[in-house]
Amino acid sequence: MPSFLFADDSPEKREVTLQFWDILKLGLYDILISDILLTEISRSETPSSQELEDKLSEIVLEVVSVNEDVFSLAQKYVDEGIIPQTYRDDALHIALATYNEADALISWNFKHMVKLKTIRGVNGINRMLGLKELEILTPQSWIQEDNNE
Repeated sequence: MPSFLFADDSPEKREVTLQFWDILKLGLYDILISDILLTEISRSETPSSQELEDKLSEIVLEVVSVNEDVFSLAQKYVDEGIIPQTYRDDALHIALATYNEADALISWNFKHMVKLKTIRGVNGINRMLGLKELEILTPQSWIQEDNNE
C-alpha cells in the first residue's frame, strides 16, 4: 500500500493513499508493518524506494515478523484455497495481521486480499481457530469508516 504514495500511473489511488498517510501521521492508531514489506522496499532498486523509506519514517510503526505460528496460519489460508500458493506473501501479510490482532489490514490488492472471498475465507479460518476476525480494507474504505465513527 505505501508504494501508492508515488503511483503516478494511478493518481486517484495516490491521492487517497496520501490522505490516509496524513491520518496515520497524527499518531492516533497503532500501525503495524511487516518485516516482509520492509525487506521488499529495501531490496527495491526503484528511484522511489528511498522516498518510500523517508515516508515510512514519518509515522510510528511497530515492525512485526514472521514466526512459526504466522507461517502455519498463512499455510492454512493457502491450503484452504483462499490465497494461491504463488502469492504466499499475501497470505503471510494476512496471517501477520491476524496473529498480531490488528483490527484491519489496509491494501490496494484487489486480486488476492481486498475481496469478499478472501475476507470470508480468512475470517472463517480465524473463527475456527479461535482467532480475532480481520477487516481487509482499501485506504479509501478505511477513511470512510473512520469518518463515520
